[in-house]
Amino acid sequence: MSRYGLDSINAQAMQVAQQHTIPKIDPKAEDKALREQTDAFESVIIKMMLDNAMKDEQSLFTSQNDPGDKIYKSMYRDELSKAGAGSFGFSQMLYDYLSQKS
Repeated sequence: MSRYGLDSINAQAMQVAQQHTIPKIDPKAEDKALREQTDAFESVIIKMMLDNAMKDEQSLFTSQNDPGDKIYKSMYRDELSKAGAGSFGFSQMLYDYLSQKS
């Protein structure tokens, strides 16, 4: 991989870290709390995937960019990621791994 490619990946990783708050997971937490934490972590992963998939999205209905359009779409993707958390399998794998460790 070229130096440019590595710089691009590092810049993207820093941007993602600034935009998303990654929840802390306590492996010693009770079952219900651990499930909530792993679901929150999965929600962040889903949000990152949605943001990446829709970063070049064009508006279907207008060529003008509304000032609040990006904020609205980001909030929408955030809610989608929260609603989908716990159903993609990342949360379950992490929960199983952490519950076996404690």
